[in-house]
Amino acid sequence: MAKKQADGTPVTRVPKSVYKKELKRLQVELVEMQRWVAETGTRVVVIFEGRDAAGKGGAIKRVTEYLNPRHARVVALDKPSKREKGQWYFQRYIERLPTKGEIVLMDRSWYNRAGVERVMGYCTDEQYHRFLRQAPLVEQMLIDDGIILIKYWFSVSDEEQQARFLARREDPIKLWKLSPTDLESIRRWEDYSRAKDAMFAATDTPGSPWWVVESDDKRTARLNAISHLLSSIPYRHLEHEEIDIPDRPKADDYERPPVEQFTYVPDIAAELTKK
Repeated sequence: MAKKQADGTPVTRVPKSVYKKELKRLQVELVEMQRWVAETGTRVVVIFEGRDAAGKGGAIKRVTEYLNPRHARVVALDKPSKREKGQWYFQRYIERLPTKGEIVLMDRSWYNRAGVERVMGYCTDEQYHRFLRQAPLVEQMLIDDGIILIKYWFSVSDEEQQARFLARREDPIKLWKLSPTDLESIRRWEDYSRAKDAMFAATDTPGSPWWVVESDDKRTARLNAISHLLSSIPYRHLEHEEIDIPDRPKADDYERPPVEQFTYVPDIAAELTKK
């Protein structure tokens, strides 16, 4: 039976060859977009939210893969320190907002308070309701100050999330992604659903809407999210200066020191080729 999205339409499965070709085209456009952002001093914040294993991290990696790290960075905060717990809730996020010519991608954001903190009881009811009142105000202030703010919610079905958790359990590279909180989210699926609905009701505003990305197919989700991100930033292609790579000058009397003077890493690759 074919998998269906939340709206009842079939899950799109993008062939790998098509995916790679389109991803490369989009990543070229991301580089062009970033160049415009840096040249014009534009500030961009992109929020990636969603359930555990919804594909946020993979999408962020494809966005940043070829970007200049001097003008793009990922913010993925750990749980707050004792000092941060005594601050205004938004304070540690505000400190990490972009400066002129910078793109900040938030792998989870201040919306932790409306999601995991609400469901797991890490905040009080008063703190939670205060957050829902303040979040739209804070976001509007950022927008009024000229920041381009884009919010994505990666939507994954319970069946697909379960399958990804099982795959992570068997993959030593991804085992670190299975935290106790992640596993608890399976038992609290409906609680997270209610929290997400309440969050959308309070923070999905005309000035700062939530954009839902269906993510049961990771390739589809990445292409759709990147394409939308590019369409949301009014960039234009800038003229590229012609790059003249000089000829290498002829060698003079320089002599390289004997290789025996240097300490080299073991050539493991050479050993592998012999097998």
